[in-house]
Amino acid sequence: MKFSVEFLEECPSTNAWLYGLAHAPEGQVIVARNQTAGRGQRGNSWESEPGQNLTFSLLLRPENLIASRQFELSMVVSIAIAEAIGHFLPRENRPEIKWPNDIYVGNKKICGILIQHSLKGPGIDRSVVGVGINVNQEVFLSDAPNPASIVHFNGMRHLDINAVLDDVLSQISTYYDEYCKCPDRDMLYESYHSMLWRRNGCWPFQSSDGAIFEASIESVTPSGMLELSNGYSYAFKEVSFVL
Repeated sequence: MKFSVEFLEECPSTNAWLYGLAHAPEGQVIVARNQTAGRGQRGNSWESEPGQNLTFSLLLRPENLIASRQFELSMVVSIAIAEAIGHFLPRENRPEIKWPNDIYVGNKKICGILIQHSLKGPGIDRSVVGVGINVNQEVFLSDAPNPASIVHFNGMRHLDINAVLDDVLSQISTYYDEYCKCPDRDMLYESYHSMLWRRNGCWPFQSSDGAIFEASIESVTPSGMLELSNGYSYAFKEVSFVL
């Protein structure tokens, strides 16, 4: 895939900006030095110090991907980004995927991903993939419970933001092109599960009604449901990890 990258000094949300470009070609990328109203999952805001982190959105048009399998695109993107981030970290700090698609290092959130789909019949017309990667920001002021940046794990060595962007886009291109050309779904699920945060062991969870319980992860289904050892399957927002 070829990317066309446009840099903006400032915008409220790269996802909203790109989503408004209905006829943009696949591979269009919008990068903002300062994103003033970035959004995360669950409607949360995304804190990012101007010029210190990577905030961008890219447009994909996954032909032949039916809506019921849209979570596969989330798997592809999160695997690619986790691997790219790992290129800038010591080996002992392995990035993992917190269901459904945040990227964690240990118990710290280093990247958030928000994907918005536009459906066309049984398929997907376009997908806007919003990505926020904490790169060089040293201090976080919001009440978010566990943000961290790449610099917190690499000896406080600041990185070239554009170099991180190039690596991330390269990884996304590799995985996405391979998926579109000949999707090996078994391998995709295996790779995703192998990178799952808290994949092993028993952990506390909180259901949407506030109840806290302990369980282990059994699997994530093709539709993105989280299957736990308590015998239940949960959609996004029906259950959350207790940090």
